[in-house]
Amino acid sequence: MWPSAEAVADVRIADGRVVDRGPGLRAFGGEDELDAAGCALLPGLHDHHVHLRALAAAQASVQVGPEQVGSAAELAARLREADAAAPAGAWLRCVGYHEAVAGPLDRWVLDRLMASPARPANPARPVRVQHRTGALWVLNSAAVDLLGLDGDGPARDLTGVERDGGHRATGRLWRMDRWLGDRVPGRPGDLAAGLASVSARAAAVGVTGFTDATPDATGIGVAGLAAAVADGTIAQRLHCMAPADHSAVSVASGRFSIGPVKIMLDDETLPSLDALADSMRRAHAARRPVAVHCVTRVQLVLTLAALDAAGRAPGDRIEHGAVIPAELVPALRGLTVVSQPHFVVERGEQYARDVAPGDLPDLWRLRSLIDAGVAVAAGTDAPFGGADPWPVMRAATRRPAALGPGETVDPATAARLFLGSAAAPSVPRAIAPGAAADLVLLRCPPREAVRSLGADLVAATIIDGDVVYRAGSG
Repeated sequence: MWPSAEAVADVRIADGRVVDRGPGLRAFGGEDELDAAGCALLPGLHDHHVHLRALAAAQASVQVGPEQVGSAAELAARLREADAAAPAGAWLRCVGYHEAVAGPLDRWVLDRLMASPARPANPARPVRVQHRTGALWVLNSAAVDLLGLDGDGPARDLTGVERDGGHRATGRLWRMDRWLGDRVPGRPGDLAAGLASVSARAAAVGVTGFTDATPDATGIGVAGLAAAVADGTIAQRLHCMAPADHSAVSVASGRFSIGPVKIMLDDETLPSLDALADSMRRAHAARRPVAVHCVTRVQLVLTLAALDAAGRAPGDRIEHGAVIPAELVPALRGLTVVSQPHFVVERGEQYARDVAPGDLPDLWRLRSLIDAGVAVAAGTDAPFGGADPWPVMRAATRRPAALGPGETVDPATAARLFLGSAAAPSVPRAIAPGAAADLVLLRCPPREAVRSLGADLVAATIIDGDVVYRAGSG
């Protein structure tokens, strides 16, 4: 897989497949030729956990994470600047927030942040702010009023709407992405343009496939993503998590497939063991694996117990595995853990401050899982993490001294986290006759490029036999 004097070869592609590989191949008449100049050619990268719709929307959103704003005053300035630039009546969509910026948010805090001497204390601009975990949206009072969350209307008893002692909505909405998205207006064409931009940026870093992990995906949402693949808006192959009863979509595409059944867990609303096991049985009965969101110790313990009760199926996955106690590592054999090693770097200061000391040694395991024979792959979790897989790989090779430095892996192992197929994330694909022609050509010199896992690595990206990105082509 990695370049060496013995591995130098030519590759012939036809009809979207690798049809020949070996030294000294010559182009036939009418064939296009791409001179790789002896550089490294790898299977295209597959991002095994990403949220495409949220990532597309995030590109047109106001970034308010700790990387962009460092205080309540800076957050207020950014909100007011975005407010002044937005059309009248348009919502402000802000993403990436963490309490390190300005503490916990609710509707009244947002109202104060939006206030200024030239504006009323309760501006008419509706604002929504997403927490960096993706679990929480916070609305200001104008947004609460527009959505009818106060009073005795239809939203009075909605699960996920946080309320104070007087039953007033605090503006904090838990796990209500779909509900909120259905009610907040967007401009026609915004989603398609956003998905096209996401696809182009991913191609530029060598991504030839995605596994979309959107929670609570609907049939309409899944079909929409399938259509985006079919019409070329999304150039990559797409494996889409969906509920157990969504085993097919009406739009056919050779680059689109239905993936595992996503099961979301939150500590505050954990299902019973029997209910979780029943969900797994339904997925398996539909011949679908499960992908269970596990970011805490209790979530992982419950998931493993439910899998023991329901029985495991090929392809069952643990998404994230943020905290894995050492004693549970052997129980993960036979499952695939889809990890985000870059969170240790992107959120290291937050973890050092907020994570219980007893959990720090168990945070984002990698090397110990691989050494124990557990199948491991990686995803960016974008937009809740950085969308470029190369920094994820680099983070897997370098960890902060206080956050499990023994969990690092070598660069080749880090790269293999993104070289698996959608159906077998931990098994690197080969460039061999019959394989799909999804490839990434790295810049030279090949050994240094692979070792560095640095920026601007990609010279060209090929999907289904077509060159979709070439460095320097504009």
